[in-house]
Amino acid sequence: MKKELLLGDEAIALSAINAGLSGVYAYPGTPSTEITEFIQLNKLAAERGIHRTWSTNEKTAMEAALGMSFMGKRALVCMKHVGMNVAADPFVNSAMSGTNGGLIVVAADDPSMHSSQNEQDSRHYGRFAFIPMMEPSTQQEAYDMTSYGYEVSERYRIPVLMRVTTRLAHSRAVVKVGEVREQNSCCPPENSKQWILLPANSRARYVELLSLQNELEEESETSGFNKYIDGEDKSIGIIACGIGYNYLMENCPEGCKYPVVKISQYPLPKKMIAKLVSQCDEIMVIEEGQPMVEEQLKGLLGMGVTVRGRLDGTLPRTGELSPDCVRKALDLPENPTAGKCEIVVPRPPALCQGCGHRDMYTTLNEVLNNEYPNHKVFADIGCYTLGAMPPFRSIDTCVEMGASITMAKGASDAGQFPAVAVIGDSTFTHSGMTGLLDCVNDKANVTIIISDNLTTGMTGGQDSAGTGKLEAICRGLGVEEEHIRVMTPLPKNYEEMKQIIREEIEYKGVSVLIPRRECIQTLKRHLKNKKQ
Repeated sequence: MKKELLLGDEAIALSAINAGLSGVYAYPGTPSTEITEFIQLNKLAAERGIHRTWSTNEKTAMEAALGMSFMGKRALVCMKHVGMNVAADPFVNSAMSGTNGGLIVVAADDPSMHSSQNEQDSRHYGRFAFIPMMEPSTQQEAYDMTSYGYEVSERYRIPVLMRVTTRLAHSRAVVKVGEVREQNSCCPPENSKQWILLPANSRARYVELLSLQNELEEESETSGFNKYIDGEDKSIGIIACGIGYNYLMENCPEGCKYPVVKISQYPLPKKMIAKLVSQCDEIMVIEEGQPMVEEQLKGLLGMGVTVRGRLDGTLPRTGELSPDCVRKALDLPENPTAGKCEIVVPRPPALCQGCGHRDMYTTLNEVLNNEYPNHKVFADIGCYTLGAMPPFRSIDTCVEMGASITMAKGASDAGQFPAVAVIGDSTFTHSGMTGLLDCVNDKANVTIIISDNLTTGMTGGQDSAGTGKLEAICRGLGVEEEHIRVMTPLPKNYEEMKQIIREEIEYKGVSVLIPRRECIQTLKRHLKNKKQ
């Protein structure tokens, strides 16, 4: 058994390959992106012909993986936590259809919102859908759980949700790597009735799904990833979930004096928890993200036992946990060997020098600020969201992927003029196209800017599904040819760009402007590769 130094993301990816993966489906999103990138660059994945290109969005990724599972093959779906919102329809229904080949869905949550718009906890999706969940506490567990997750998925014919967080996904540790398994052969289900979610089939399948929960709970009780660890001091019993257990152990390298239930597999192991509760005066829950277990625990136990955690302020209600805040919650003495950190003034992010988005915002600002004082600009998720920052301060909203176009339409419907939408090329094909169709169907008076840098820039320069296709997509959705205007965002073209912006704002209908210039970062890489 060899050892490798791996990110948590890489441990999941390598384990999936070694477990007989046939396809990974994903849309890039921090902190999940490295899983797919590792598989894309892996030699064995290439030799085996594992599918590993990017999907247009998380919903299409989930659906494609479900199709691969239908054929008996093992599939992996990867996304960040807000991507679960996009994939929710097929994800929740996949519990009803079940699986054939093993199917693991990785949701990478981002507590503290390092690069996200909320702190959503994906465990709620697993509980809501009655799908078993894995939550590794270490990179080694991330590796071991992935192959185990495929076994669970195929044993119970149900998807498995693996939830990781930023700290685990993006930190490295030495991982013991196991043997490589062959891929499953192609073997569609003999009876596909449960895959046809007509009400009559779904009602029967729902009863089966609920009856399966007792078996899944027993699987959690006997799982090697969940443990009851006794301690001599029964004043507090600790429930530590996922990476929360890692933080606890950093403070207790010689072992914790309190009894601990380590939870890395769900549904909750109720027997372990009942044993802990019966022996301890009060319970503390250490979990990353939202207080899901803490809330469940209060429902299970009633009002007779004190439960401490994120709800009562024992641990911080928002942001990432850390060994320090766990140490404080347990009232442990300060660690004398801990390094002291200097507080550094944060430096806000900014658009790269030479970025085409800069030229787009410069010209847009000059036209809107000088000629349309009542303008509103609805933006989207991507590098260009930094148009909210100085020196541009160009945008008024940014809610979620694809919202810019439809929010601009709604504002226009309410009487706003001009209503301008700014969206990137990758975000447009991810979830902006349907909004554009709404605009066309209603003949909305909106000006839409698809700022095309020929890549998915914010997550590191992955391929964009719309590259070379944007004009054709807009024409196909019904935008008039003469109101699809392509521009090259460079200082020498400012006057031409401003004139085009003016003309299309004044047009009483749907206009699409496409400022197109390659991302400065991917351009540097391409030029460097050419020289080698």
